[in-house]
Amino acid sequence: MPDDQTQLSFSQRMGLVPAVKAAQVDSIDAPLKNALWNVVLLHSLSGFYSREARYPDRIKTSYFYDFAVAIYGDFFKVPVDTLPSGWSTFKERIRENYFKMSWHRTYSFLEFLVALNHREKGEELTQGFNTVLVRENSAYRFVSGKVTPITSIEEIEEIEQAISVSDQYAGVKTHLNTALGLLTDRQNPDYRNSMKESISAVEALAKHLTGNPKATLGEALTELERRHRLDPVIKKAFSTLYGYTNNSDGIRHAVMEDKQVLTKADARFMLICCSAFINLTIDSVEN
Repeated sequence: MPDDQTQLSFSQRMGLVPAVKAAQVDSIDAPLKNALWNVVLLHSLSGFYSREARYPDRIKTSYFYDFAVAIYGDFFKVPVDTLPSGWSTFKERIRENYFKMSWHRTYSFLEFLVALNHREKGEELTQGFNTVLVRENSAYRFVSGKVTPITSIEEIEEIEQAISVSDQYAGVKTHLNTALGLLTDRQNPDYRNSMKESISAVEALAKHLTGNPKATLGEALTELERRHRLDPVIKKAFSTLYGYTNNSDGIRHAVMEDKQVLTKADARFMLICCSAFINLTIDSVEN
């Protein structure tokens, strides 16, 4: 079945079904649910074999035992002594539970599988899930192992690149990953602290590049401008942004009853903006 969405079907050309589905924000329709399950089957639940030829379906003597225990005990939170002895039965139970999950629980399950990285399949799972999410017009994508409400490919790439290139800079990657986690937590999102972590990532990078761990971000930006030809306009923009986070209404201060509530859009903007700054800064320093 071709994935090229520029090739409209007969039904779409005749106007009998929509050419483009509405973005799926708080739901997962049947085609999306089925397609995500197919990725799980292909990359997580395939390739099973037992080390005992006489019992080819036995989980306990297979390389899938720890994987099955993790799903039962850590995701579904059920006693592991209820784990079935046979792989076929286990797989059927997982399938049954999967198709009963709410839309947000489904995404939590997919995140769990990616994080397990069973048989080093985390990256393949991520790629497969994102292909499906794009094709079925989901409002979410996997970014650094997290299901993230960012639909622009440019935004996704900006964040992923910042996390990837910041390995060598102490604290930067940790701050970015924490910001992403707080933003994408579907049960208890913390937008204020996500924004704090995003700006802290910029602060940590600037201090590292100037070699002064006690410098304020403003001082670090001035030093970056002098030593690494940081564009004055960009310096001014981030100085203003940093000033906002520290003023009486800023995100680094305690929330008062009459203060404006921060939203997902605020936290997403801060993460994307700070990721872009980190990418630009590292690129300008290393080239």
